[in-house]
Amino acid sequence: MKVDYIVVGCGLAGLSFCEKLLENNKSFIVIDNNSQQSSVVAGGLYNPVTLKRFTPVWKSEEQLATALPIYKLLEQKLNSTLDYKIPVKRRFTSLEEQNNWFSASDKKGLKPFINTDLFVNNNPYIDANFKLGEVFQTGRLDTKKLIENYKKWLSDNNLLISETFNYDALILDESKVIYQHITAKHIVFAEGFGMKQNPYFKDLPLSGTKGQLLTIHAPELKLDYVLKSSVFVIPLGEDLYRVGSTYEQKDKTNTITEDAKEMLLNKLKTFVKCDFEIINQVAGIRPTVKDRKPLVGKHPTIPNMYLFNGLGSRGVMIAPYVADQLFNFIENNGSLDTEIDCSRFF
Repeated sequence: MKVDYIVVGCGLAGLSFCEKLLENNKSFIVIDNNSQQSSVVAGGLYNPVTLKRFTPVWKSEEQLATALPIYKLLEQKLNSTLDYKIPVKRRFTSLEEQNNWFSASDKKGLKPFINTDLFVNNNPYIDANFKLGEVFQTGRLDTKKLIENYKKWLSDNNLLISETFNYDALILDESKVIYQHITAKHIVFAEGFGMKQNPYFKDLPLSGTKGQLLTIHAPELKLDYVLKSSVFVIPLGEDLYRVGSTYEQKDKTNTITEDAKEMLLNKLKTFVKCDFEIINQVAGIRPTVKDRKPLVGKHPTIPNMYLFNGLGSRGVMIAPYVADQLFNFIENNGSLDTEIDCSRFF
């Protein structure tokens, strides 16, 4: 089999790059072993404002302008509803936080996204005495459904090999790469935290941050927006809500823990005042980098080998934008944003 690209990994990074290849009539094959869970278990929010400190997300306008049309096309392609437009509201705990919100609304990069009209909380089961602030241009992407349906589409079109990539089987040449029966012009590794097992890129500073989320059933809550306080509460429909997330540095497993559950519940109960039932708990390792920017670009010594990783907790927004950058870099000798170019660590 001869193709233009081998893509290793099919999370948000991998599928975003595949869509760019399809758009430009490039042939490819995807190799994925379902080992990385961060895209599947993610909350799926896209939100252009960092709600802890009221700061803009890096290149948020460019990211949204690239990502949202892609997800709309994917909904049509996969015949699935994936993108749920839903407001995100920040619960204030003091007048000082309210004042900081108003000050942030004048900052460069934040003005289009911050509503300066505060909302009075009318929900009897939410404790929010200092009102709520709303962020514009927000939503939730059903990442689990997207990835599952996308893999099925790949499989139906004979574009997916479901197996663990064998690095020892990769043969490198100046003009091509060979893997088993596949010859390709380029190979792109989009493995998430699985990059730590990749001998070609494992020394890059991908630290990985474990995140755990709960799903609760709360029939009385009746939220029609995402509520951000000490944790997020994300409506999923049918009185189900996702609650998260934790940020754990030491544990690098996908195993759920009782400590994380108790931490999330203790935070949730400070502002949600109705009964609820825990339905599910999930965990995954976010591919995070110490400077909080992606790892994208070319291997320093091996031709035709590329990396697409380090999307952290904002993969929904950033993946299509970075896919554009990487494709242009490979095919058109374009330049990468210096902040994301993995050569900054070589």
